Amino acid sequence: MQTQEKPAIEKQPQTEKRYYTPEEYLALEESAIDKSEYHDGEIVPMTGGTTNHNKLALNFCRTFPLTVNGQDYETFINDVRLWIPQTRRYVYPDIIVIQGEPVYQGSNKTIVTNPLLIVEILSNSTKDYDRGGKFLAYRSIPEFREYILIDQYSYHIEQFAKNSNGKWVLTEYDSDESVLTLESVEFQMPLREIYARINFEVKDEEVNQPTSDIQK
Repeated sequence: MQTQEKPAIEKQPQTEKRYYTPEEYLALEESAIDKSEYHDGEIVPMTGGTTNHNKLALNFCRTFPLTVNGQDYETFINDVRLWIPQTRRYVYPDIIVIQGEPVYQGSNKTIVTNPLLIVEILSNSTKDYDRGGKFLAYRSIPEFREYILIDQYSYHIEQFAKNSNGKWVLTEYDSDESVLTLESVEFQMPLREIYARINFEVKDEEVNQPTSDIQK
């Protein structure tokens, strides 16, 4: 009895991951509609923020620059890109505080390299990254001394400060009666002011922004 041969199964070609040089990323980012980070060759689209995320960043920046007015600090929010040379990353921290003059990468005035303090607003989609790989990359920056993580879903702030022995010390705040006290800058702010007009009942989680030509 003649057996029927089974048709050969063709293997589908695997899609190769595209890697970019920093120069290619920067050129694409100039014309992109949506922001993306650069992780050592990979371009990673950023997610869209919530209204609470936006208000928390604005609440901090509404008070901080006025309090340290006249002191030698610069504050930047959202759109200033940070270059981390040791891990070859370009990222967009929510808030950057620089002591003295910004040190730029080359002649580009949109890319800084010397943060003293970084503030990130946590979300369900980014909290593990902000606490893990991103914080590890930030710690490779010599000038970096303090990291503030603000939860947008409840009264909770994590403060990591580098002490004189080079150790990172964690302090947590979890009440509207608490007062955030920075270690790297002479500054205090009650949590009730940081969380002013925040509606914890709002569950509008971030959504991925539309894919742009930057990934193609």
